[in-house]
Amino acid sequence: MTIVTNSPAETEQLASALADFLAPGMVLAFVGDLGAGKTTFTRGLARGLGIKAPVTSPTYTIVNEYDTGRLHLIHFDMYRLTSVEELFEIGWEDYRAQGAVLVVEWSENVAEALGPDTVTIQIEKTGNESRDITITGLPGWG
Repeated sequence: MTIVTNSPAETEQLASALADFLAPGMVLAFVGDLGAGKTTFTRGLARGLGIKAPVTSPTYTIVNEYDTGRLHLIHFDMYRLTSVEELFEIGWEDYRAQGAVLVVEWSENVAEALGPDTVTIQIEKTGNESRDITITGLPGWG
């Protein structure tokens, strides 16, 4: 299902609504160019889960964790990783074992480690603030 948003606020609202469909252990793979709105979408997910902490891109830290909402949210940015082996070195299996919702930006860099039940969220920038957001693999959505 593809949804059009016309502002960052609309992107966050869509993500906040999607948060109702999330369950422990889900992996969300984000696909989209730099500046497409992956972190904006994650911010909306966090709000929908009741997380009040500021959500920022983990580009330099690689992982940010938010555990004050309905579900524990772990936000990854794989932009700087050069191999799947690096993902396992940072403890990917340990993060998966926590039963948190895992949000993975630049998921294409580690696609083979994500698993067949991964929800894909593709964000395409179609204008200055407009986005086409395609969500696949989310049970109950759409």
